Amino acid sequence: MTAVTVRVPAKVNLQLAVGPVRPDGFHELVTVFHAISLYDEVTVSETGQRRVTVTGEGAASVPDGDDNLAVQAVAALARAAGVPPRQVPRVVSEQSGTPAAAGPGVAIEIRKRIPVAAGLAGGSADAAAALVACNELWRTGLSQQELAEVAAGIGSDVAFALVGGTAVGQGRGERLTPALATGQYHWVLAFATGSLSTADVYRTCDRIRDARDIIAAPPRLNTELMSALRSGDPAEVGPLLGNELQPAAVSLRPELRRTLAVGREYGALGAIVSGSGPTCAFLVADAHRAVDLVVALTGAGVCRSAVRAVGPAQGAVVVSPSEVMS
Repeated sequence: MTAVTVRVPAKVNLQLAVGPVRPDGFHELVTVFHAISLYDEVTVSETGQRRVTVTGEGAASVPDGDDNLAVQAVAALARAAGVPPRQVPRVVSEQSGTPAAAGPGVAIEIRKRIPVAAGLAGGSADAAAALVACNELWRTGLSQQELAEVAAGIGSDVAFALVGGTAVGQGRGERLTPALATGQYHWVLAFATGSLSTADVYRTCDRIRDARDIIAAPPRLNTELMSALRSGDPAEVGPLLGNELQPAAVSLRPELRRTLAVGREYGALGAIVSGSGPTCAFLVADAHRAVDLVVALTGAGVCRSAVRAVGPAQGAVVVSPSEVMS
């Protein structure tokens, strides 16, 4: 085997509760992750190319070298699995042409459909895909739990991208518990022009709370939302969507207010900024209403583009050459 391709989904946060800052500088979180059918694909190979290549949505904005989470994932797995460096060619980024300093690597090709820095965990998804692909390529035999432990050291959302579905995340989001959710949910994603820095959004959240003398309390899971997810009824789930980072994202990008308002005006059951934004996610009743909302959002000029997706979606999975996206 000389190459492995893995398909991996984006996520939306059905709930994102943000607690106080921890000693390590991260915020304590409780979140409900939900994987959706918007995918990146990552191929790792043992070839003479020795490059990171990125194509598709926002390719020019994807970090190269050691800042690329997929590169970090390859190096982390090699360390965890004890892969000898001589068996793992070093990565050279196509953008800079210089070797990544993170240690061992392989040739990595990333085909993107998940926007960059959009609140959909695209970088984390690519890291998860690289873990699964290298685990297969090198035949290391690590279990999903062992991969999840490696993933936790790379980024907060990487572990969830491995498993997909719907899950409750705690800590930084890396401690996962599968959610008892039923049914299929139809989503419309409104992509904004530009991106938002996750760190900037968290800092803004802290500033807003300080200005209002709000003391961050330990985050709590919304039990009503969990009951609604068990029912499988999107009409019950929609009004319970919640994101405590949304005020910060909207303060940094005020135009998102109009995007959310248009979605609600045209019948969305729930409207939310996904993660740290700036993507807006709208839950709708069915596929027909999703088509109508895509048309309404693009016609209103309140987003760069809009796409449909369904959830929950499967996590990172190896695909055959015939299944690779064109």
